[in-house]
Amino acid sequence: MIKREQEEGRPGENDGKSLADMFFRLAFFMSAALLIFVLGAILTAADTFPGPQIARAYEGGKAFYAKVVANRQIYSSDLWQPERRAEKGVITNLPARVQNGVTLYTSGHEAAAFLIGMDGQVLHEWRRPFSTVWHEGAPIKQPQPDVRVYFKEARVYPNGDLVAVYEGNGDTPYGYGVVKLDRDSNLIWSYFGRAHHDLDIGPDGRIYTLTNEIAKQPLQGFENIKSPRLDDFLVVLSPDGAQLKKLSLIRLVEKSRYRQLLKTVSWFAVQDPLHTNNVDYITEDMAAKLPFARPGQILVSFRELDAIGIVDPDTEELVWATRGPWIGQHDPDILPNGHMLLFDNYGNFDSPKGGSRVIEFDPRTMKIAWQYGGTADRPLDSSIRSSQQRLPNGNTFINESNGGRLLEVTPEGEVAWEFVNPVRSPPVNGQTLTPVIASAHRLDPKDLDPSLLQPKPQSDMQAKEPRS
Repeated sequence: MIKREQEEGRPGENDGKSLADMFFRLAFFMSAALLIFVLGAILTAADTFPGPQIARAYEGGKAFYAKVVANRQIYSSDLWQPERRAEKGVITNLPARVQNGVTLYTSGHEAAAFLIGMDGQVLHEWRRPFSTVWHEGAPIKQPQPDVRVYFKEARVYPNGDLVAVYEGNGDTPYGYGVVKLDRDSNLIWSYFGRAHHDLDIGPDGRIYTLTNEIAKQPLQGFENIKSPRLDDFLVVLSPDGAQLKKLSLIRLVEKSRYRQLLKTVSWFAVQDPLHTNNVDYITEDMAAKLPFARPGQILVSFRELDAIGIVDPDTEELVWATRGPWIGQHDPDILPNGHMLLFDNYGNFDSPKGGSRVIEFDPRTMKIAWQYGGTADRPLDSSIRSSQQRLPNGNTFINESNGGRLLEVTPEGEVAWEFVNPVRSPPVNGQTLTPVIASAHRLDPKDLDPSLLQPKPQSDMQAKEPRS
């Protein structure tokens, strides 16, 4: 008994030693962790192994966490913006001043396209949730839930068929593919080549679109552009959706005489250095007005370079490019007079609050011939997306995406027609949100099957609580 007491010591003595041991052990591990952290930071800053690998793992973990959180917070994405006005549908319509027609638009709240009349009434609609076309063999292995996948762009054929681009908000890459639907939203074909942003249809029925994917190969001589990064591709599809050609746009820029544009990429875009957001097929009529363009070439827009350019799919070259008095632009169009029209997202310095504008300019002289930045009480303001279209009567049709607003303005700047997305969110932190209008086109009713133009019973477009 005495021997055992001597071995065990007095009551409480070992407890003190254990606490001390735990304290020194914890201090050791904390010091080691701090040392590893500091060493990792130094190696990362020096771009020395395993620093880049640590940085990539951190960025990957951060992206995964953001995706998980985003899926739980549907209305936190940039597809939903604070409501700017309570009115819904058509709120201005001056019949004597407008270009009569129908409007096709897509909204950030779902994978759907809506054809409306001048009074805002829905004439036809197409709906196809991404989950109903996705399959396990597609390159998108874990797509976002349907409430975060929408039609970014859509074009309608005369018979009512629709071709549309899916995007998955909150994902990287965010391009999800292209589908062709019949007038009843039945699937005709699908292309899962990570298509994003835009598409155009050539005279022969070929479809031109953009895809994106993660690239790990560095760009020699352009150390400012990081790897891995998101690279864009120009893709040509057959009328039935088969891939015919795929061109790396960053490689076309890199080997062109405009390669120094890559030196201008801002620090926040070094892993998405082009962010190409437009493809327009150049017709014979368009090419006849521009000495540097040829029929069959493609007009593109590189947002992060603040540049627009022309790509020749046959010679696989960037044959022309320019920068101008715009920032973060979208949707350059070639006009019948040889000028260009584009949405300048950040370049409206004439507005007291800054913001956006639409400009018409001569690409040979870069002189601005016309611009519209909104009115004093309704300035244009859309930091991303947006587009415009010059109408036959000389008016300009504008999609102010972040405002969820479409408007038609006269050359003098009078608003002749105005439409606000009728969809609203439930209250979110005491605030009502409006989904962005992702794309919009004014169409001539004569170009569509008359049966598409019969008014439908008013659908309930009010957003409901989404289910993950």
